[in-house]
Amino acid sequence: MDLNLNRADYLQVGVTSQKTMKLLPASRHRATQKAVFKTLPGQKIARLELGGVLNTPQEKIFVAAGSEIRGFTKRGKQFLSFETNLTESIKAMHISGSDLFLSASYIYNHYCDCKDQHYYLSGDKINDVICLPVERLPSITPVLACQDRVLRVLQGSDVMYETEVPGPPTVLALHNGNGGNSGEDLLFGTSDGKLGLIQITTSKPIHKWEIRNEKKLGGILCVDSFDIVGDGVKDLLVGRDDGVVQVYSFDNTNEPVLRFDQMLSESVTSIQGGCVGKEGYDEIVVSTYSGWVTGLTTEPMHKESGPGEEVKINQEMQNKISNLRSELEHLQYKVLQEREKYQQSSQSSKAKSAVPSFSVNDKFTLNKDDASYSLILEVQTAIDNVLIQSDVPIDLLDVDKNSAVVSFSSCDSESNDNFLLATYRCQANTTRLELKIRSIEGQYGTLQAYVTPRIQPKTCQVRQYLIKPLSLHQRTHFIDHDRPMNTLTLTGQFSFAEVHSWVVFCLPEVPEKPPAGECVTFYFQNTFLDTQLESTYRKGEGVFKSDNISTISILKDVLSKEATKRKINLNISYEINEVSVKHTLKLIHPKLEYQLLLAKKVQLIDALKELQVHEGNTNFLIPEYRCILEEADHLQEEYKKQPAHLERLYGMITDLFIDKFKFKGTNVKTKVPLLLEILDSYDQNTLIAFFEAA
Repeated sequence: MDLNLNRADYLQVGVTSQKTMKLLPASRHRATQKAVFKTLPGQKIARLELGGVLNTPQEKIFVAAGSEIRGFTKRGKQFLSFETNLTESIKAMHISGSDLFLSASYIYNHYCDCKDQHYYLSGDKINDVICLPVERLPSITPVLACQDRVLRVLQGSDVMYETEVPGPPTVLALHNGNGGNSGEDLLFGTSDGKLGLIQITTSKPIHKWEIRNEKKLGGILCVDSFDIVGDGVKDLLVGRDDGVVQVYSFDNTNEPVLRFDQMLSESVTSIQGGCVGKEGYDEIVVSTYSGWVTGLTTEPMHKESGPGEEVKINQEMQNKISNLRSELEHLQYKVLQEREKYQQSSQSSKAKSAVPSFSVNDKFTLNKDDASYSLILEVQTAIDNVLIQSDVPIDLLDVDKNSAVVSFSSCDSESNDNFLLATYRCQANTTRLELKIRSIEGQYGTLQAYVTPRIQPKTCQVRQYLIKPLSLHQRTHFIDHDRPMNTLTLTGQFSFAEVHSWVVFCLPEVPEKPPAGECVTFYFQNTFLDTQLESTYRKGEGVFKSDNISTISILKDVLSKEATKRKINLNISYEINEVSVKHTLKLIHPKLEYQLLLAKKVQLIDALKELQVHEGNTNFLIPEYRCILEEADHLQEEYKKQPAHLERLYGMITDLFIDKFKFKGTNVKTKVPLLLEILDSYDQNTLIAFFEAA
């Protein structure tokens, strides 16, 4: 069944946060749901939830701003002002009857009738909080979505159990709005665009289904359950940070099937199903980052009507146009007034420099699939240009969705630490820009983005992103303990907090605060090579194990430097496993072989095309060459997407060679040209033999 939805923009408010728009319950089926009051400006609202007595319409409105919770009736009367006195701002909230569940960055609190009940300090950032329906289950079961790819299921102030999910979870929701048939079904969305359903039983989690992000769409910010298809079964509505809105229906086996998707121009912060525009027509209502409230409605754009109704429709249209015209005139007048006021204030002798402020929503994340970083910049107004500057060598990769024109400036890396200067000039009305970069492990520093929007006077914001020494490593919860491992051990007069700060400096996805306890173990996987790292540390000791000697070498150099800065004397010892070198080369082999073959095919394309033009057909070519011509566009696109991929692999093999002998106290840099010759006529056995003989 085709689902046709038409877009209708309702209004624009200020910049919105995730999950800050809800539709009040309808008074009757398909009646319109509209707000009738407006509060005075105040602190930024981080969350909005509906509440009320259990098993009655949830019509009370609760908002979280800073560390305060305020409650309003649907007519706008404030009935609650609860100052939680939390040391951090509230990031997520869930309400169930008289129970209030809150989380700040690392702290979770449960209140009942505004009285403190339970508390939990999380080891990593909490992105969302929810509670299974208390009216359907015997006990209160809160669930925390944590940045370390884990859902933590609580009982009181303790963790009952943890379950790993395929990406950092950003949003939680009860399946069908009530936890499904069991009351225990929980939907989750991740920052890397994956979606899943888990049943949270009292003893263990049951993973029911998961939607992988094959099309590389944006991260999930909001979900809702609503029957938009009209078949009596609630559909799953999804909003993503790249502006994609999706509708999934459920087949006979309760598996989700995509029924509709539409791209909006900016991230979708909230999504709800209901009726707003016209009574009798269901719709999906979304709010976006810059504050647009937009409907995707089932109301047809062009109604088929008899002669009698045409006059009525024309009159409706005339009224709409007339209202829009007067609204536009009013806005233009207001803009003129404000512009004059600004000119006067900026020209007066007492005027301070009046720099217009604007909000920037940014995200810098490592993609596991292609070992690249995504930098997403979103501004509340149109972007004019973005200047990217880096003091470490990085590659800028192509992004299909990116319509901006990029130009590069020459850099003098020796005199001013500039390895990259690139300017992206955006087309009119672009509010969101996505960039992709790939870093080199061992080279660390800062990437800076200078964002200039199309506002007067010209103003710019600078955002900084750290490129860490082991930047291509990603947190994982399990590693293969049977691999040949190299070990680096540090001992000395350092505290647990100091060694933790060094690990934070070296590796991504490590919580800034030291975890509770005296000792901690983190596991990592290299997204480019699939090698692994185990780091265990406590006060006075740190042990790092990896199947890649280069990882151990980078850690040794960086940790020594960091300790020297703080005037801490380190005792460093290491155990090198010779077998690990051959093991790492075998991990590199399929990637290197693929890239060499791709480069060889791309080199042949022009010559083969010339032959094709000369001969008039390709019948005379062997099947392998015909296949290259058929796939020419795809091959060139693949090669273009991965510039310097082959050079990167060569660099990693060269580093591995140098590092293997560095730990033996031998300098083999003079043998590197010979190694590069072997790589140019690559054979796996010849390369392994060279490593063993050198």
